[in-house]
Formats: sequence, structure tokens, C-alpha cells
Amino acid sequence: MDPQDFGHGRTRNLAASEATGDVLAFLTQDATPVPGWLSAHLEALALDPRVGVSFGPHLPRPDTSPMIARELTEFFASFSPDGAPALQGPGDEPFLSNVNACYRRACWQEIRFRDVPYSEDQAFGRDALEAGWLKVYQPGAAVLHAHDYGAVEFLRRYFDEYRGLRETTGHVEPVAPRESLSYVRVQVRGDRAWLAAQGVGGVEAARWTARSVVHHGGRRVFSALGSRADRLPPAVRGAISLEGRTDGGGGDHDATAVEAPPEPTGRIIPARRPAHSLDDTLRLLRDGSVPLLPVTADAAERERLRVAVVIPDFRQGSGGHRTICTLVRGLEARGHICSLWLHDPNGAHRGEADAVVRQRVDEWFGPVAAPVYKGFADWHGADVVVATGWQTVHASLRLDQVRARAYLVQDHEPEFYATSADRIFAEDTYRRGLYVIAASPWLRDLVRDTYGADGTAFELGVDHEIYAADPSITRHEDTILFYGRGATPRRATELGWLALSELRRRRPDIRVVAYGDSKPDWEQAFPYEFLGVVSPPELAALYRRATAGLVLSLTNYSLIPQEMMACGLPLVDLRGGCSEAMFGEDGPVELAAADPVAIADALERLLDDRAEWDRRSSAGLSWAAERTWDAAVDAVEHGLRECLRARARENA
Repeated sequence: MDPQDFGHGRTRNLAASEATGDVLAFLTQDATPVPGWLSAHLEALALDPRVGVSFGPHLPRPDTSPMIARELTEFFASFSPDGAPALQGPGDEPFLSNVNACYRRACWQEIRFRDVPYSEDQAFGRDALEAGWLKVYQPGAAVLHAHDYGAVEFLRRYFDEYRGLRETTGHVEPVAPRESLSYVRVQVRGDRAWLAAQGVGGVEAARWTARSVVHHGGRRVFSALGSRADRLPPAVRGAISLEGRTDGGGGDHDATAVEAPPEPTGRIIPARRPAHSLDDTLRLLRDGSVPLLPVTADAAERERLRVAVVIPDFRQGSGGHRTICTLVRGLEARGHICSLWLHDPNGAHRGEADAVVRQRVDEWFGPVAAPVYKGFADWHGADVVVATGWQTVHASLRLDQVRARAYLVQDHEPEFYATSADRIFAEDTYRRGLYVIAASPWLRDLVRDTYGADGTAFELGVDHEIYAADPSITRHEDTILFYGRGATPRRATELGWLALSELRRRRPDIRVVAYGDSKPDWEQAFPYEFLGVVSPPELAALYRRATAGLVLSLTNYSLIPQEMMACGLPLVDLRGGCSEAMFGEDGPVELAAADPVAIADALERLLDDRAEWDRRSSAGLSWAAERTWDAAVDAVEHGLRECLRARARENA
């Protein structure tokens, strides 16, 4: 390569293309690896197959100035306070340094370095994380390296560095004189403490203190100038730049030449790995379902079935996952061999080890004996594979070594979306021939009548050991418990808040307690208490003390209403749909039209009319008493066997 063709990204791409190994290690000419450097990088790349790059610390040499020595030490220590390798994924700091880095070839081939004049490594770090790769900070992969220039050279380098950051990441250093003065004071104080810790004092400490003031003050000025290099005259840019660059960003050119405006060209977006649930849909539509194994007439009658349950990504407070795990525990108690398979194409659990996923399943949804797998690398087949959300269906249809496929339908999921591709493909899942096991007769009838899906139904159970009334406990007056899960639109939280605002206008002293989501709905028209995601025992305690509950269900009903009723708490839900089908027109639940005034009216009746409160509470206790998880598991087990019987009839 001709020296004039050098480019930080271009040249590294050329070097990588000429190399033959699966791992590409980069060092600059002035970096000296410490013992164990390469093996530490290889260990980092082996932490997870999605790790695309590892980078390590730059250690100061003995003659490095105190400002740079302290900065390097503290900066790299911040990536791993405990000194262990740190996995980094989307949303983490994209910092990367080719002074000391090691790349998986597959990652470099997908991303490649941008052809930019500076900070090609920072750009690669950002592009790799956006593409779904992980990177690792490996403290054990250290090099001796420090750019220790004179005072003026440092300022010119900062100009180039921040010009490069602007060009590659869009970062613009703010101009804030007051904050800058405070910054300089803090940094100089830190340098003096560093000097003292190194045993430096007297005249030498004073000399370095003066240098520290120039260093940090000049850095603020020249980094701000570098962020705005395109606004400076070419001659000024050339004089300030340590590299002598006169261009405003992107390469040298004759600034005095008159050029025709270039033809607009779009940014080249690097190819991405599959990162969306619809990738499974594409594979299914292109390649079709994997054929099922033959099923004999006695398959459904076997005492022990192998049941593989495919679950979507989750977070704390997910009622759907709690139901799944409760059913799995019940099936295991009946002797069935179960397994859980996390299907996470969007990377919600990227960077989480299998043990972490397993721990969260047990802590958040109750322990199961079943193994929990991330992805299908260890797939070993099943009598029945059970999809549990629309995002898992298309992937389940591509699994082999399976005798039958079922679909645990807990809600009419197309209604979760506006008119969109997600809605289209969610609807498609009900037409794919999976045997439906629906979480209410109403829901079973809906998918049967709308999509022609065959199946059975079960009703959600109540854990009566946790959710039970206690007449000895005195209830609070005028206390409304609101299931305000704003992250779930089908819970109509906006409608609930409007109704509560109207009720608060009428009764300024009511107490509103919201729960069910990790973040509160801010800026309501009145003050309220927020509890976040609450454990079942804590919920039961709340239900025993509140006056009324508010749970709004736009699609299938949820666990919350019946758990409230099991604690003797009357509640308000929406009229029509599944709620009315399950609870009756005038049953244990006070049903209201989807109107904030009507909902406020219904809540006020429960607050004012003691006879009505007693009637609803008593009816709710009776209704909930008939709902058990044993009955629910019996119905689900029956559905699994019916699924196999249907397959046997097809094979007959």
C-alpha cells in the first residue's frame, strides 16, 4: 500500500483480509503486551459465541506523566470495578481501542472498519453492538502504552481526537465555562492526590500541578474546538491539528478548489445478523414446517409425556410466564418430563448466562425442575412441543424430532398491535395447525370461530395458600388498588387513570395505590402511591386491606381479578368480552362500560354501598374458591393428550 493511501479503517481492513486466522489481534507499534496478553483475549472471546471483540487496558509506563497515568488507570478500571472480564452489549458504552484489541473474524467480516480518518475503533464498537454482537473488556489482556506528549502537543492531539469522535459517533463536546472550571478543579485535585500517593511532593508536585491545570483546562478548550472543526478556517485547522489536517472532516482536499456539488449518496448500512422474531416467519414461509414424527394410537395414553415448552423473552412481573411455570410444575408433579426453551431472537437476554436465566425464572415465576435452555442448540425433541406466545410459534414449527405441536394461547395476541406486520403474523400463528390449549373457553371459541383452530380450554387457577381472605384484618377506608401496568396497553391504564382522576375530583381523600409495572405512570392529576412489581405474598396482604380493586382487561382476563376475589376484595373491570363471559353480567365483578365516568361510578358504588360491597365480596370468594391450579393442570394435561390423539387420527 502506498503511504498516501493509508487510512485507519482502510488499512486495518486490508491487514485483516490478508490474515488467515479466525482471531485477529491488533496492537499499535508503541504498545507492549504484558505476559498472558493473548491467552487472556482468547478467554474473553470464548465467554459467549456472540462475543465479537475483546479489548484490554493500557497501563502507563514508569515515565508517564501523572495526569495520563491516573487517567488511564481510573478509566480502564471503570469498565470492571471487580477486576473480572465484563460483557458489554447494546446500550453499553461503545468504547473500543485498536491499541489493544482482539476480534473474532466473523464479527470483522460482518462489520468491517469504517473508512474514516480517525476513531475507526470507536465506530466499530458502536456498529458491532448495534448489529447484535457483544464485546468484552478483559482486564488480564493488558499492554504498556501511553501517549505522553508535551503540553502543546497534547492540546493538538485532543483537537484531532474530538474531531474524529464527531465524525464517527456524532459526539459534540459542550461549551460550558462554569462546568469546565469545576471540571478542572476536580481533575487537578485528583492529580495532586495521585502524586501524593506516589510519594511525589515539594517542588516536583508544584511543577506537575501547574502542568495539570494547563493539561485539563486546555483539554476542555481544544476538545470543544475539535468537535466544531468544520466551522474553523482550513488554515486554523491545519495549525491546530497534530496531524496537520486541514479538512473539515473526512480527508484532505484543496479547500480553495471550486467543485460541483456531489451526487447525494446514502449511508451504507452493514449487514445485520437476524434480530427479529419475524426472521423465523421468513424461514417458515420459505422452507415450511419440519415434518412431525409418526404417532401411534397409544401415544396419548403413556403415563409420562416429554413436553418441551418454548417461551418468549420475559421480565419481572410477567403474568403469562408465571402461569406457564405454574402449569409446568403441575405437569411435573404428575410425572411428565418437561423442559423450557427460551426463544429470544430480539436479544432481550443477550449477555445473560444460562444460569442467570434459570435463576430469574425460578425467582420471578416460581421454581421448576425442568431444565431451562437459551436457544435450541441442545434441542433433543419431545412428544409435544408447546408454543406459548405468537413469537414462539414459527420457531416451534421448525423444530424436529417432535410428535405433535400444541399452542398454549393465553390471550388474543393480534390485538396487542395496531395494523402492522406483527399483527398479520400473530394472526397467522392460529392458522398453522397447532392444537390450541386456550386460557378460557371464551378464548378457545374466539380462535376456533375466527381462525378455524381446533383445541381445548382451561381456566386460570388461584393459589389458595397465598390468596385467601382474613376477616380479622381491618380494611383501609377509601383505598383503591389499581393494576397500572402501563407497559401492557391491553390493560388500558390511560382509561383507568382518567377514571381515578374523576373519582378523586368527587372524593379528594381517596387513596390510590398503583402496582404491576417497574416504572410509574408519571404526571397524573393527583398524588398516588406506587409499589412497582410486588411479590404474591405482598399482593395478598394488599388485597386484604384495600377497599376496592381496579383491573381493566381489553382482551382475555388475567390472574389479578380472581386473586383479588380470593382475598375478599371486590373489583371493577370492563363490561363485555372475556370479562363478562367469565364473570357473568352481574356476577362477582362490578363491570363498567369503557368510559372513565362509568368506571368512577362503579368504584364509588363499592365505596358507598356496604350491602353491594358485601354482595360482591361474598360472590367473589365463592367464584375464586372453584378455581384451582390442580384443575387447570388437569385441563392442560387433557389438552396435551388430545393433541396427540388428533395426530394419531391423522396417521391412522
